[in-house]
Amino acid sequence: MISQRRYHFCPSCGGAIAYSMPADDNRERAVCGACGAIHYENPINVVGTLPVWQDRVLLCRRAIEPRLGKWTLPAGFMELGETTAQGALRETEEEAGADIELGPLYCLLNVVRVGQVHLFYLAQLRSPNFDPGPETLEARLFAEDEIPWDEIAFHTVRETLQHFFSQRRAAQGYTLHCADIA
Repeated sequence: MISQRRYHFCPSCGGAIAYSMPADDNRERAVCGACGAIHYENPINVVGTLPVWQDRVLLCRRAIEPRLGKWTLPAGFMELGETTAQGALRETEEEAGADIELGPLYCLLNVVRVGQVHLFYLAQLRSPNFDPGPETLEARLFAEDEIPWDEIAFHTVRETLQHFFSQRRAAQGYTLHCADIA
């Protein structure tokens, strides 16, 4: 269960928020004591790609917290007004400066403790040249035996990479992977 509450004041009127169970509901919600508005808190989507060039995958070394200096797949928070695919493309361009052809959705990972859903798409790099943005120290291609496993930033990235390499070794094609990250 998420321990941190998002709302302290009402986005509609500025009144104080109290968490209570509205009538005909089954869980506590952020309820404004002044105007009565109910504010629903829903999971945040993180979207990204698993870009591949020949037998290598693209990883980005983070230039920002959390996990400054650790390696990750290009990914970030989905924005309003974009699809998950559009967000994954945008994040790959912003973080890696990589030109990709987006493939199918590959991993859907629920991270309940922080209220997030991570979605990674397979992607084919059109070029091995990168121009990382300000959130990335460097972008590099790694073969499976070169992956800096002890320096991977997030459990969802580790899970996605492990699943990818396992399926590649099995040579049975790539299928959607869904999992819960504790």
